[in-house]
Amino acid sequence: MGFNIFKNTVLLFVLVIISCSSKVKAENPKISTSDTLNKQADSVKNTTTLNKIIVGANQTENYLPLIEGKSIGIVANQTSVIFKKDETFSHLVDSLVSLKVNIKRVFAPEHGFRGQADAGEVVKDGVDTKTNLPIVSLYGKNKKPSATQLKGIDLIIFDIQDVGTRFYTYISSLHYVMEACAEQNIPVVILDRPNPNGSYIDGPVLEKANKSFVGMHPIPVVHGMSIGEYAKMINGEKWLENGLQCGLTVISNKNYNRNLSYSLPIKPSPNLPNDQSINLYPSLCFFEGTNVNAGRGTEKQFQVFGSPFLNKEKFTFKYTPVANAGSKYPKHQNKLCYGKDLTEAKTIDYINLSWLIEAYQNTSSKKDFFNNFFIKLAGTSKLQEQIELGLSAEAIKASWKDGLDSFEKTRSNYLLYP
Repeated sequence: MGFNIFKNTVLLFVLVIISCSSKVKAENPKISTSDTLNKQADSVKNTTTLNKIIVGANQTENYLPLIEGKSIGIVANQTSVIFKKDETFSHLVDSLVSLKVNIKRVFAPEHGFRGQADAGEVVKDGVDTKTNLPIVSLYGKNKKPSATQLKGIDLIIFDIQDVGTRFYTYISSLHYVMEACAEQNIPVVILDRPNPNGSYIDGPVLEKANKSFVGMHPIPVVHGMSIGEYAKMINGEKWLENGLQCGLTVISNKNYNRNLSYSLPIKPSPNLPNDQSINLYPSLCFFEGTNVNAGRGTEKQFQVFGSPFLNKEKFTFKYTPVANAGSKYPKHQNKLCYGKDLTEAKTIDYINLSWLIEAYQNTSSKKDFFNNFFIKLAGTSKLQEQIELGLSAEAIKASWKDGLDSFEKTRSNYLLYP
């Protein structure tokens, strides 16, 4: 009887209609609660005429039966939302709590449950002030849920918006969640969402020797898969410890193909504030492994780059990084940087190496340009060596071809969308 009431409430409360489209815009949102989400959504306009994309979280008819009578753990952040008919949205956790779903714990990746922590900042365990649910951090020393943290949980829901790059750590958290659940025989349900960089693959394939939390698997920098497809690959390629496989269900997006552009209504992390930053991220994130600032400490994160050490005659754009909500300690804080403003740059569907090469060639001290993080981001030592040797972007990208061809064949076994 209790579940019949639950189902009836669901039908009234959650309408499986999505207002997100390829042209949805939301500039610099700050996410903390569902009320804030809805205020932000007031400005979201549905301009879709065809192919309305229905994300996994909105398909309640497909996953509510899976959680009937179960104790649930949810891996979520600020992007884990259900879209509603009036063009607003509510957080998945808030909605399910209001529907009396038995959520035992929330597991939070990098940046935290409500998505406000800086990149690399330690996210601590705690209690969500809105729902009073215990939050377990999956960032810092505890990247993999322990058996104790999973105790009493019958099923894990994973719902996080990814941006399709190897060094964006949500897919690393996905790996550890799947591995922990496989060890404890706990099934995982992925509520899938489109990849805004899902129309192409590019970059060097990671070499095993350079495995880290910003690159765990032998894939290129841009993998061209949704997080649901990627989970299938982790399972199918037996990348979990000891070749384990996780009980996996993917609630796929409806009316989606990877040629559709997808604009995120909520920024997926504090320093990816808009479509342009997400589009440029695969190219500009390499600067994180150099002495060049990639826009942290500005309002144009991953849309500008600069350094006090670049040639100011050739790099005429100037800015000064300062501490802000997205970055408490930005690189070159309070120092004048010379660089480029790419906020109006054309949308690209490839990694642009020319910016990185040009910066290296015009720095005042080449020996100080790269730091130890660069090889982890690249997944190979070859890229740094090639740049230092003076190879062109075209020559470097040509060296990626065999790895990309091999990956594309493997990837084809796990694709859910045309």
